[in-house]
Amino acid sequence: MNICAIIPTYNNERTLSWVIDEVLCYIPSVIVVNDGSTDGTGSILAEYGNRIMTVSYLTNKGKGYALCKGFRYALSKGFTHAVTIDSDGQHFAENIPAFIEAAAARPQALVIGSRNLKQTNMPEKNTFANRFSNFWFTVQTAQRLPDTQTGYRLYPLLQMGRMRLCTTRYETELEILVRSAWRGIPLIPIPVRVHYALNRVTHFRPFWDFVRISLLNTVFCLLAVVYGYPRMLVNFIRS
Repeated sequence: MNICAIIPTYNNERTLSWVIDEVLCYIPSVIVVNDGSTDGTGSILAEYGNRIMTVSYLTNKGKGYALCKGFRYALSKGFTHAVTIDSDGQHFAENIPAFIEAAAARPQALVIGSRNLKQTNMPEKNTFANRFSNFWFTVQTAQRLPDTQTGYRLYPLLQMGRMRLCTTRYETELEILVRSAWRGIPLIPIPVRVHYALNRVTHFRPFWDFVRISLLNTVFCLLAVVYGYPRMLVNFIRS
């Protein structure tokens, strides 16, 4: 495996350097996607020079768009796998070896970091959105996952290929899970630590992003009948 880390970021200047430094301790190849930040992100990235790779554009287009840009860049550089980690400081880079160990055992799998949704400082809106998303994921794929909303994952880039996605924001991570399940890509959850600081900068919009996720689930329930389940059946027969 040739592994890189992808860090999508938008206006997280307070935590970005800490996240990059921590990730570099475990993965020497780091790609930061600057999703149209308007704070000091550009200056922070410039300080790293050639220690990291950067993808930047002027207009904020959403986390999903940033992830896809990172995936394409990673593939162009010959990477076969990518660990994605948020830049707001909620994830712990010390969990990266567990992702790599799981991927080494099953290189074709998508490894998903699973948070403890019952921990004391878990935001209530996150818990509700995740349970809602988990339920519809099971309906659409006949599989169960403990955390379908986490951004801490290890993606098998070659197995995913140039996956056609119809979303560009937070719901993209759910879309990738569903489409991966339909393709027959194994999904492996592993436990990860998470920390939500009181002054954490988040760009998740509870109302509008929940509406977008709900619309996506409606479309995918229909697609599951005419495309998803038939394809999974074919994959099962072939295996």
